[in-house]
Amino acid sequence: MKKVGNQSYMLENPVNIAATASIVGPKEKGGPLHQFFDQCLEDEFWGEKSWESAESKIVKETVNMAISKSGIAARDFDFCFAGDLLNQCIASSFGLRETNIPFIGLFGACSTFVESMLVASSFIDGGFATNCVCAASSHFCSAEKQFRFPLELGNQRPQSSQWTVTGSGSAILTKDGTGPFITSFTPGKIVDMGIKDANNMGAAMAGAAEDTLIRHFKDTGRNPSYYDAIFTGDLGHIGKDILIDLASSKGYNIKSNYNDCGVLIFDKDKQDTHSGGSGCGCIATVFSGYIYKMLQEKQYKKVLLMATGALMNSTSSQQGESIPGIAHAISIEL
Repeated sequence: MKKVGNQSYMLENPVNIAATASIVGPKEKGGPLHQFFDQCLEDEFWGEKSWESAESKIVKETVNMAISKSGIAARDFDFCFAGDLLNQCIASSFGLRETNIPFIGLFGACSTFVESMLVASSFIDGGFATNCVCAASSHFCSAEKQFRFPLELGNQRPQSSQWTVTGSGSAILTKDGTGPFITSFTPGKIVDMGIKDANNMGAAMAGAAEDTLIRHFKDTGRNPSYYDAIFTGDLGHIGKDILIDLASSKGYNIKSNYNDCGVLIFDKDKQDTHSGGSGCGCIATVFSGYIYKMLQEKQYKKVLLMATGALMNSTSSQQGESIPGIAHAISIEL
């Protein structure tokens, strides 16, 4: 009864976003949104012996901060939904192993944060949970080591490449509250554009973003002007331009109220980040920092948040596979 059209769902009981928290690294500290993050680190290790351990610490402290902000005791949380980019999602599982909250690990590549909010909303609206933690993280150094080349090699990065965000964002979702509320969602389908270049993620994911975006509009009967702002996760400058063109070819003009978190988090010219930001932590930190605050201040009253992900790993790239994309969207309204 909650399904609308072919692929979208309206929540019978809109789910409250009670609190958020965000922690970012030194590169993000130098970006345009630095004042919106709860904490900016001075170095990538944060006192740990490895980048992977540092990422686990970042997600752990971000979740603890979000729980503290919410005023809800940890024992009163029903589920924690979280994920990251590392093999077997060890940043999340290692970082959150002491929370004593039932844990469901998720992997949607860079779409994981919105995926976690989508799943948590379903659990709460369905009566299976009252309070949930959602989180996602990434780390530039650990991601580069896993997916591309060791940093020590000093490889030159092409202009189409993106800079993986070091950071974590967490959101507390509850049954009751004063908003902002998650009111609907459109889960995405896997879309393969045939792109094989791991340094051109924006092009690989843009097709999935277009598929979910158009499906959301058709299912709900809405058009782009319904929203004050539409945000994608980490298409970067190249992927953002491709999505604008793809949407326009289907009769939807999103240019006036659309932006990408990978574009917003870095200053492309001053920080040499080429096509922009990426990683699970990209949309997680930008939403938990900047977008959520804009909603609280009523600068935005209706937001479509759509995270994109490249469903690949280092093995698939070495075997010459293409890079399938995925995109999940949620509507957030006051």
